[in-house]
Amino acid sequence: MPSSGDDKKPEMLNKKPLPRAVPTTSAAELEEKNAPLPPNMSLNRSTRMGAPTEDEELLRRPTPTPLDFTRSDTWRVLRIMGEFVSGFDTLASLGAAVTIFGSARIPPADPMYQNAERLARLLTEEGFAIITGGGPGVMEAANKGAKEAGGESVGCNIELPFEQGTNAYVEISVNFRYFFVRKTMFMKYSEAFVIFPGGFGTMDELFEALTLIQTGKVRNFPLILFGSAYWKGLLDWIKGTMLSERKIAPEDLKLLIVTDSVEEACRHIVDCYHDRCWQAEGSSEASKIHAELLDEPGALHPPNGNGVEHGAASTDGVPLKTPTPAE
Repeated sequence: MPSSGDDKKPEMLNKKPLPRAVPTTSAAELEEKNAPLPPNMSLNRSTRMGAPTEDEELLRRPTPTPLDFTRSDTWRVLRIMGEFVSGFDTLASLGAAVTIFGSARIPPADPMYQNAERLARLLTEEGFAIITGGGPGVMEAANKGAKEAGGESVGCNIELPFEQGTNAYVEISVNFRYFFVRKTMFMKYSEAFVIFPGGFGTMDELFEALTLIQTGKVRNFPLILFGSAYWKGLLDWIKGTMLSERKIAPEDLKLLIVTDSVEEACRHIVDCYHDRCWQAEGSSEASKIHAELLDEPGALHPPNGNGVEHGAASTDGVPLKTPTPAE
């Protein structure tokens, strides 16, 4: 967990993972298990019964007619408390970890899947555990990289109004019915977030983390956006609209880093873990903004929001595909 005061960092990660026993399941069998993912029977109860999810019930306006106590807000508070206790109990001994987010809709052939898998492998070799939402796509890739590198692979699954499954590479699984409880676990037990291209859920995690960094709730917490072409439009809007209208300050982006390199992403996370976040800040969006202001006073939005030519090839890892207008 990023430092929030005077509490000290855990002991440095200075050893390689212990050799794992010979796996009993082949890679081909694991791949087959993930197509499609097996349903998570516990979290799919509401779907199978045609009932609303717990989040729906919690956020629904109370009705004036008294309901059964087990469906009341008072009882729900106890369920929420139990979910926190279960999450804390499961993850308390995890150690330093990194959470990787991204689209659930990409196949293994996608470059982002392959880069997520490789990044998880590198982070695992540095001693970090890997946490994901436990589903398919980028989440599956990250869990796969962690598992095959001999590290701890964690999946935090959430109850949804449709069938939810857990990928076959998750070794520590925690089920949640409330989004805010699950998001607390991601923040509490992570040293950094790596955010691959994704949809609304991915954006939710991104802006939640940015808000916590801006308000000082978490410190020394790198937030890495992987895939510069995907994030360019959002970053240009943040700089050209939010920043130019003074809705945010450049310092709010001091640990927001954009990269196409799995090695660079891994290095920034390791630097911050070793209390060298100032090195990561030198590559952050805030640092680029300050450099732009020095070169051209008053200019708050550069031609490209990530410091590289649009469509430039990745410097390492799996080559990234340049989007075309048709896409």
